[in-house]
Amino acid sequence: MTEKELIELCSLGESTTVQYKLEFTTQKQIAEELVAFANTRGGIIVFGAEDKTGRMVGLTYEQVQYTSRELGNAANEQVRPVIYIETETVKHDGKAYVIAYVKNGAYKPYKDLAGNIWVKQSSDKRRVTENVEIRRLLQNSHQYQADADGVEGSTEDDIDTKALDSYFIHVYNKEIDDFKMPRRNVLRNAHIIDDMGRLTIAGLMFFAKEPQQYRPQHCIKAVWFYGNEMSGTKYRDSRDITGTIPEMYEEAMRWVKSCLHRPQNAQSFNSVGELEIPEVVLEELIQNALVHLDLLKPAAIRLLVFDNRVEIINPGSLPDGQTIEEIMLGNSDPRNMLLAQFGSNTMPYRGLGSGIPRVMASGSDVELIDRPDGNQFIARIWRTTQKDDSTTQKANENLIDTTQKDEATTQKPLNTTQKRILEYLKNYPKATRQNIAEALGDITADGVKFNIGLLQRYGALKRVNGRKNGEWEVNPLYLK
Repeated sequence: MTEKELIELCSLGESTTVQYKLEFTTQKQIAEELVAFANTRGGIIVFGAEDKTGRMVGLTYEQVQYTSRELGNAANEQVRPVIYIETETVKHDGKAYVIAYVKNGAYKPYKDLAGNIWVKQSSDKRRVTENVEIRRLLQNSHQYQADADGVEGSTEDDIDTKALDSYFIHVYNKEIDDFKMPRRNVLRNAHIIDDMGRLTIAGLMFFAKEPQQYRPQHCIKAVWFYGNEMSGTKYRDSRDITGTIPEMYEEAMRWVKSCLHRPQNAQSFNSVGELEIPEVVLEELIQNALVHLDLLKPAAIRLLVFDNRVEIINPGSLPDGQTIEEIMLGNSDPRNMLLAQFGSNTMPYRGLGSGIPRVMASGSDVELIDRPDGNQFIARIWRTTQKDDSTTQKANENLIDTTQKDEATTQKPLNTTQKRILEYLKNYPKATRQNIAEALGDITADGVKFNIGLLQRYGALKRVNGRKNGEWEVNPLYLK
C-alpha cells in the first residue's frame, strides 16, 4: 500500500472490509476482529488511525514492533483454527502505520478461544448464535452440503418412479432394478436418499411426486407487472410455479416467453418472430437460479417481468470468495453439488461454469448484481422492446427520465448502485475501484468494475486522459 492509498483509505471511513485501531489493545479484542474478517470476506485493519473517524495519528517505532509481534501472537494463539495474516508498515508525515491484511477464511467458522464466532456487520461485528448461520459458514467453506440433508418425514414412497427410471436410463443406460444390489443401496449411493431412508433435499427436488409438500418455500413466484415498478398494486399475471426443479424450469420458461414480444425484425411475414430476449439467456439464468439457490434461506425464487426488463432474484448471494467477474469468466464454485449433478443430467443445464459466459456472449443487455448483505443474487435482463401505453410512460418517469429532448438516443435507466457510483465519481473523479467499494460499503471492487463497464456502455461515464493518470468524467444527464 502506498502513502497516497493509505491517506485515502483513512478518509473513507470504516466499512465491512476496513477497520481502524489507534493502537493494539489486547490479543483477545484483536482476535475478535480477525475472526470477524475471516468469517466474512476478509479485510484490512489500520493501526495508527483513530477508531471510527480514521484520523491519522501514527505509531512510534516501539509501537510498530509491539503491534506486529502481538498481531502474530493473536492470530496464532487466540483463534481457532489459526488465521494467517500479512502485515506491512507505511509511513506518512514521519509516523508509521501498521496495515494488517486478513484473508477470507477457507476453514470457517473461525472462533476465538472462548468459542465465540464473530462476523462483520457493516463497519461493526456481531456474534453468531443461530445454527443456520453456523451451517452457512460451514457451507461456504465446503465442509457442509445442504442439498445432501435428509428431509424429515419423507420416505421412498414419495419418489416419482417414472422420473427416477428416466434418470437412471439416461445416466446409466439401465433401470434401477437392474443393479446387482438392493434398491435402497442404489438410492443411497446416488444420494437420492440418506442413511435413514429419507429423501435428500436434492432427491426431493428432482425426484419427488410433490416436493413442495415438504419444502413449500422451494418454488418460483412469478409476477408480470404493469409498468416498471414493483410497488404497483396491479399486475397482468401472477402465479406460483411448483414441482421438481426440471418441472419448474420448463413451466418458468413457458410462462416468461408468453410475457415477451416476438418482433418480426428482418424475418419474412410468415415467420413466428424472434424472442426479444434470446432463449439461451433465459435458459441459463433460470436454471442457475434453480440449481444455485441458498437452501438455508427459506425464500422462493422471484421471476419478475416489467415493461422494460426481466429480473430473476435468487435467494442466495455468491459463495464467499467468488466474484461476478470470476463467474463471467466461467470460474465455477457450485454451492449445491448434488443439485448441479442432477441438473446436468435432467435439463439443458451444462454446469462447469459455462452458463454465464454464454449469457454474456449472447449480446443481450444483462446485469448481474450480488448483494451479500441481503443474501440475494439478481440477474436483470433489459428488454429490447417497450410497450407503448400510459402505464409504461408513467412508470418510466418514476424510474428515470429516459427521454432527453436534445438527445437522439434513449437514456438507460440506472439502478441505485450505479447512481451512487456516479455521485461518488462526480466528487472524486480520480477514485479507484477499491476506493468506490470501500465508500459504498455493500459492493466489492469487482462489482464496481462490472458496473463501471455498464455505465461506460450506457454513455453515463467515460475515462479521460488515459488509464494510469486520467480521471472519470460523469455525463451530467445521468445525475438529474
